[in-house]
Amino acid sequence: MNCLSAVHGRFQADLNAAAARVIASGWSILGPEVEAFEQAWAARVGTAHCIGVASGSDALQLALRALDIGPGDEVLTVANAGGYSTQAILAVGARPVFVDIDADSLLMNVGAIGGAVTPRTRALIVTHLYGRMASMPAVLEACRAAGIAVIEDAAQAHGASWAGRQAGAWADLACFSFYPTKNLGALGDGGAVCCADPALAARLRQLRQYGWQPKYQVQLPGGMNSRLDEIQAAFLRVLLPALDAFNAARRQVAACYEATLALLPGGGLPSRPPEAQDVAHLFVLGHPHRDAIRAALLARGIQTDIHYPVPDHLQPGFIARARGLGLLPLSPAGSLPVTEAVAGRVFSLPCHPGLDAGQVERICTALAESW
Repeated sequence: MNCLSAVHGRFQADLNAAAARVIASGWSILGPEVEAFEQAWAARVGTAHCIGVASGSDALQLALRALDIGPGDEVLTVANAGGYSTQAILAVGARPVFVDIDADSLLMNVGAIGGAVTPRTRALIVTHLYGRMASMPAVLEACRAAGIAVIEDAAQAHGASWAGRQAGAWADLACFSFYPTKNLGALGDGGAVCCADPALAARLRQLRQYGWQPKYQVQLPGGMNSRLDEIQAAFLRVLLPALDAFNAARRQVAACYEATLALLPGGGLPSRPPEAQDVAHLFVLGHPHRDAIRAALLARGIQTDIHYPVPDHLQPGFIARARGLGLLPLSPAGSLPVTEAVAGRVFSLPCHPGLDAGQVERICTALAESW
């Protein structure tokens, strides 16, 4: 699905130099490379503060902890985005409340937010899925009316924007992953939380390092060991200037697939509001005979995947965790009809900057012949 060597090979000399620079510096964690990347990423997103952490999953959990969300609280989210927000919510002892998705965009149904809010609702995590941004003006309007905080899960949306404003610059807190396959990926794990509020930024810097202030003195509860490594920050600094080019290459791949699907029966794709600038993190489509099409493509040497096969509210591990916390019931089967229907249809084609024109043409031909 991804060929990281084809991407990283273009930057081999600069990546080698970055690694050598870190080794020679004597810094391993939370040093000048992390600080420089935090500043660069905050500037790119358009927010005042960036706090580097160990992973995107940790970023979500730390964002919740920074808002002091825990047992007795509810957090709205979706069940079709891989489980990352659900895992973070359960990790802090809160209850995930699932909002169904829009059948066209596959993003949260913003019109259903108000009906999901209860007196215990403290926040909403909105996921910009597959590189597609949610309508943040509408999300913020609904959440401000309900008096709840907003967290953007922008792990799949590096460089995406709505009306020219970047993903990660809208909400109270925004979470990013720099897992290697992301639009901006490190050569290992990494993540960040962005925000405008200096008080939240200060809390996050404490929470990512045990809650210390000063060193070895735990002042904040809920602290974690979640720090971005110097070497990953250095690699990210090398790759960041190429993000726009990476995203343009992804969009070009997606455009070729879209042109093929436009000629196929039932090959419709989500509509794009004119305000949205997507970044094609994944190319996800749907078909009632998904498994047969995937098998036909694999027989021709084309790997596909499913993002994501089981909605969160039906995941046995999440149900067991919620039971252990006394948070059952989660949403029962049948309660999220669009989410559940989509999970049986979606699959993903290869979509990354390492694909060349010949490979994309071969995939398009195979898709048309397998449809």
